Amino acid sequence: MKFGEFARKRLQIMAFVAATMTVLGVPTTGFAQDAATSPANAAVTVDEAPVADAAEADGADGAEADGADGAEVTESAPAFDYYGPEMIKGQPEAGALGFQDQYTDDGDYALWMHDAILLPLITIISLFVLALLLWVVVRYNKRSNTVPSRTSHNTLIEVIWTIVPVLILLAIAVPSITLLANQYKTAPEDAITIKANGYQWYWGYEYIDNGGFEVISNMKDEADALAEGLPPQLAVDNRMVVPVGVPLRIQTFGKDVIHSFGIPSLWFKIDAVPGRINERLLTIDEPGIYYGQCMELCGARHGYMPIAIEARPLAEYNAWVQSQPGGMTRAQIEA
Repeated sequence: MKFGEFARKRLQIMAFVAATMTVLGVPTTGFAQDAATSPANAAVTVDEAPVADAAEADGADGAEADGADGAEVTESAPAFDYYGPEMIKGQPEAGALGFQDQYTDDGDYALWMHDAILLPLITIISLFVLALLLWVVVRYNKRSNTVPSRTSHNTLIEVIWTIVPVLILLAIAVPSITLLANQYKTAPEDAITIKANGYQWYWGYEYIDNGGFEVISNMKDEADALAEGLPPQLAVDNRMVVPVGVPLRIQTFGKDVIHSFGIPSLWFKIDAVPGRINERLLTIDEPGIYYGQCMELCGARHGYMPIAIEARPLAEYNAWVQSQPGGMTRAQIEA
């Protein structure tokens, strides 16, 4: 019992000491607060405030100066301007017959082959067969030929209808094989590599040799396209920008299903297949805008995957590359 009373007394003494220290500490805290707001300290605060304001003012002036300088730099080096509708060269035309105008060497050769070889041959053969049919109808009908001929073999005719088709096939085969060989030439080592990725349902253009950035391209809203003077369902928000007169190694890849990357005015079409990379050489002859579409049924919105290529001179292409996040020219990469 004595031990318990002793312990209680010690606890009471300790509690009293703690309370006393707390009471003594309150005026000290109050004094510190009063000191912080005292006239002397207030003077210091007032004296320091102008310094801070001056620093902020200097910073603001500096920012304005920098902004002004930046504005001057922007004016001297304007942002990249894309081509307008006046530069459209490859697109479908209402009521037109035949192929679109071609802007690649392969396209020029293919158009020449069609116009100078295939079309004349088809026309001549069709007219010749029509003439033979009419001649047979008039000359060998029952009224004109009451006694039918019993001729069953004619060596000369058999030789002619064997040799002439062979010559016709040779006339078609030589330019056809030449065109096929030209279309599948291997891209040179210094060709610029651009990878066209097909998605459901849009395109992504990956610039392998210019920093690896990717440009996502979706079809532009019809109202926006018409307002800008661009063809609806062909115009896109981000075009595939490429250099003119420079060999391009166009690679295609299907990110989900099979797509097909086709631009009629460039005589270019290649499938984008999941799990493999296809590639072809492409060299565009003239600056301009060239439209195409996905040419492989790829799902519900297959018809809403337009392709828009904007071909620019090499210097302008390099300027566009540098305007893209992470874009670098070849000279910058090699340096």
